[in-house]
Amino acid sequence: MCGIVGVISKSPVNQLIYDALLLLQHRGQDAAGIVTMQGTKCFMHKARGMVRDVFRTRNMRALPGNVGLGQVRYPTAGNAYSEEEAQPFYVNAPFGIVLVHNGNLTNAHALKSELVDKDRRHINTESDTEVLINILAHELSNAATGAKLTPDVIFAAVAAVHKRIKGSYAVVALIAGHGLLAFRDPFGIRPLIYGTAETPDGSSVIVASESVALEGTGHQVARDVQPGEALFIDLEGQVHARQCAENPTLNPCMFEYVYLARPDSVIDGISVYQARLNMGETLAQRLISTMPPSDIDVVIPIPESSRPSAMQLAQKIGKPYREGFVKNRYVGRTFIMPGQSVRKKSVRQKLNAIGVEFKGRNVLLVDDSIVRGTTSKEIVQMAREAGANKVYMASAAPPVKYPNVYGIDMPTPEELIASGRTMEEIRDFIGADALIYQDVDAMKRVVGKLNGKVASFEASCFDGRYITGDVSVEDFSTMREQRRSQQTEEDDPARSRLALQNTGD
Repeated sequence: MCGIVGVISKSPVNQLIYDALLLLQHRGQDAAGIVTMQGTKCFMHKARGMVRDVFRTRNMRALPGNVGLGQVRYPTAGNAYSEEEAQPFYVNAPFGIVLVHNGNLTNAHALKSELVDKDRRHINTESDTEVLINILAHELSNAATGAKLTPDVIFAAVAAVHKRIKGSYAVVALIAGHGLLAFRDPFGIRPLIYGTAETPDGSSVIVASESVALEGTGHQVARDVQPGEALFIDLEGQVHARQCAENPTLNPCMFEYVYLARPDSVIDGISVYQARLNMGETLAQRLISTMPPSDIDVVIPIPESSRPSAMQLAQKIGKPYREGFVKNRYVGRTFIMPGQSVRKKSVRQKLNAIGVEFKGRNVLLVDDSIVRGTTSKEIVQMAREAGANKVYMASAAPPVKYPNVYGIDMPTPEELIASGRTMEEIRDFIGADALIYQDVDAMKRVVGKLNGKVASFEASCFDGRYITGDVSVEDFSTMREQRRSQQTEEDDPARSRLALQNTGD
């Protein structure tokens, strides 16, 4: 999960991209990067950290131009501590390409061997994004042989890319001197949307991961980029579009609606907020069939993604909804912090209980999901320490039982509390008096009814069905090793790195 954005405008885009990345900050807090283009020259600044820390006034002044792209990174492949693997990535041939990517390639290892042995391209990192940009560069070079770079040539290259790479990918690429290219995998797993705006200087076109990045920067939503579709936006702001994949189908990631996306976003025609309300309604039905609501005195959400579900559940069972935890907004989200030790350490720094809402009461805590169980265990203990009589836990998502290979940080079964454990064992681990999970089929039904064009959902972490059809036990082993490498000590800060230009102070 990362947040990506690309803009073509008639005025400087550095501030606009910065603002869009702030709106997408929830999608990644590990690193951030921006590239802008003036004429045919590209300018880059990227570093580890959050947007507000990575970009200072001096950095913004060094990003001139009316075309650009940016990314906030949350690592799922490669080294979480390596600044070299922060995006955007750059290759100088053909034309000069800069690229940002949200997702995870499931055949990156095989492609890396192909690039080295057949395409004669050097890969300098463990990032699948570097693999992707080199595949695109190779296919663009093949398609453009002896021809002017036209939308037809670009779309032919994207069609060839679709045939080579597997997994999830939403991509925005800048082709120096030509414009912006955006495309999405044939299954539509990761989101991508575009919009336009009229400014005093002329029109502006933006492509981003979520609609909130468009609305928050003054753009009107045009539509989602379709699965397998490519958009090429030339330097005049004209949008060229073509379907470049065979048999594309729309299968958005269910975890976007459960947790990842902002509630004010609309992804593939589905309001994230309404999806969470619907999940709360079905969770209420599940709870009523499990235990008598009369045993519950108050419903309390775990901030913040669970609030809509908790509100709807409380209304359906006729119990008061209360805010029982205060979140410290200056501590990063635990789910996207690299390293389990950091995650454990941060829970109590992040949340504090309001004792008056717990003392002497039977409380139902509602969370968006229970992934590893360590956070839930801490929160249940906090509720007891605050004076709760009984503590029940409800998850707006079904049990997370399987690894995710499409760009979410839960790749190994060993880390998943619901993998290989009974409901009673999970309840005992987190220390709750009762545990209620969402039903997976009910969840798919109530979210899917918000857009009849959705073929199905990518919900592999809940149901074990990997929609790309190319995931094996060997892939899980590879990801396990990647994850171990992410949790090693931070790289030597003196280590040299390759970059488009000097990004130091």
